[in-house]
Amino acid sequence: MVPAHQFAAVAKAALPPIAGALFIFFSATDARAQGSASGCDDAAELAVLSSPQSPWKGAPLRVVFAAERPAEGALSLIAPDGNVAAQSAERRGGPPYFWAAEVASPAAGTWHARFSRTGCATVTRDIVVRADKPPQPAATPGSVWPVRAAWNRATENLFSAWIEKLFDAPLDATPSWPALHEVLRDRSRNILFNHLGLGEDEMKIVLRPDCADFPYFLRAYFAFKMGLPFGYSKCTRGGGGQPPKCVGWASILNASASDQKNGAAPRPGLAASFGRYVQTIADTVHSGTGRTLAGDDATDYYPVPLTQETLRPGTIYADPYGHILMIVQRVPQTEGGAGVILAVDGQPDGTIARKRYWRGNFLFAQDRALGSAGFKRFRPIVRDGSGGLRRLTNAEIAKNPQYGDFSLDQAKLGVEEFYDRMDDVMSPSPLDPLRAMQEAITSLDEQVKVRVTSVENGRKFQNSGKGEASMPEGAAIFETIGPWEDFSTPSRDLRLLIAIDVVRGFPERVARRPGRYAMPAGKSPAEVKAELQQVLASELPTRKFSYTRSDGSAWTLTLKDVFDRTANLEMAYNPNDCVELRWGAPARSDEAATCRRHAPDAQRAKMIKYRSWFQERRRPPRA
Repeated sequence: MVPAHQFAAVAKAALPPIAGALFIFFSATDARAQGSASGCDDAAELAVLSSPQSPWKGAPLRVVFAAERPAEGALSLIAPDGNVAAQSAERRGGPPYFWAAEVASPAAGTWHARFSRTGCATVTRDIVVRADKPPQPAATPGSVWPVRAAWNRATENLFSAWIEKLFDAPLDATPSWPALHEVLRDRSRNILFNHLGLGEDEMKIVLRPDCADFPYFLRAYFAFKMGLPFGYSKCTRGGGGQPPKCVGWASILNASASDQKNGAAPRPGLAASFGRYVQTIADTVHSGTGRTLAGDDATDYYPVPLTQETLRPGTIYADPYGHILMIVQRVPQTEGGAGVILAVDGQPDGTIARKRYWRGNFLFAQDRALGSAGFKRFRPIVRDGSGGLRRLTNAEIAKNPQYGDFSLDQAKLGVEEFYDRMDDVMSPSPLDPLRAMQEAITSLDEQVKVRVTSVENGRKFQNSGKGEASMPEGAAIFETIGPWEDFSTPSRDLRLLIAIDVVRGFPERVARRPGRYAMPAGKSPAEVKAELQQVLASELPTRKFSYTRSDGSAWTLTLKDVFDRTANLEMAYNPNDCVELRWGAPARSDEAATCRRHAPDAQRAKMIKYRSWFQERRRPPRA
């Protein structure tokens, strides 16, 4: 990571002049300070966001301070009359770290956003709140939205802070939403709600991204609100033994120019243009876009090293079999618990859900034909010499003091090495083996409960009168379009089967790597393994969940049932089968008595043919 004093100098130079109250970067010498900064060593370089872009008394005033390094302190919003209207001492994230405060109805006048750091200088940002509603921002000819700012450490830190706040929930919760727009319309979560003053988040723009679209929608939304550059690639999906490769790139500048060249109708308003633009993104990007080779420069993502500093909110994970997730929070290891990484993904049916990092959700493999799996970040987009936009190359990112985090390390790791490295990053201190296994069971429990929603959506589709979902041929069952993509679960079920194997094999993993765990005194790895196997056998029957059967009645299963039905779950992904079969109900059982629907014989024959993929826990590459 770049030293803070170097970052300060470069960040100030990188910021172009901006209109309105977007954001500003502070060092201790930039701001009005009270007290001495001696001993602080520039540890709290701050990026500050005030929202809306043009504050006025008719809209809530939201302020975020984000820092690369931790600090103890409090954020206060001081009203024009000198009274403290809001205060927050809660430090979130890490890294970046951030503090947020809000005033629902700010008075007109000059406000002071004051960040008081223990033993360091107090940093103050003046914010002028208008008495009247400001003029609405307008579109810029030749661009989908106006570019007012630049991607750098400050804006990246604010992006991470925005992502974390957007999906915040208690650690033991399993939040989900029917669509991304439901999250963005929640003004308690979205720091940038109506940031532009257009009422843009109240226009009912529908955003239902799948897993590949999801990171792009969030990055584009943030860039749209903040006036940042954005673009996306057109890529192949790979096939014939070749990895995915990007064959073209369009920025918000040449996207607009293309519309004009093709004689498109005049653009609608700024917010509506954004809504139309993200649908164009959805029609172009796919899971292959995230699996391009690690060393390829012509991509939208670049790989990062596995460190606590790089695995921050906004980082994506591309698994080799076509799924994409985005980190939304990292919880450090404590004396009583392991470190946790929380991620969110989109599903073909539009649902958005948060889940924990663990081996059952984050699959890893090294196979050039599948592309490069692993953690990646969005490639920075900058102005070129002619006023256009371009992406930084890998070499430029590696030497750029704003970033400096390009790495090919993940591409050199074997599967077990990857998961061992992630264990070390998330929990540097040895873990209690029993607690670690219980957390793996909890992660599996969450994964099964998320599947309940997907299977229920398939049941509703069956009852919609829209007929059967057509089943594609071969590897396309994992990646297609239409009702099969929306309601089948082959990818999810393959991950579930792998997750079951992970939990079942956890005692053996502890015995294989005893130095990673805080082994009980006087007990051998074999003895600990035997104890964990006993705990696993007693714990699985206590974890229960329910699903809705074909007749509308509820049926309760346990994780032990799921383990026992592993073979049946290899053939449980077809949305044309009854939900009882999709949960592996034994034939002629009371549970299966309500089943009234079966997939066509031709589809069943395909499933038998493809079963070996699930038995061997592998997803075949595209032909």
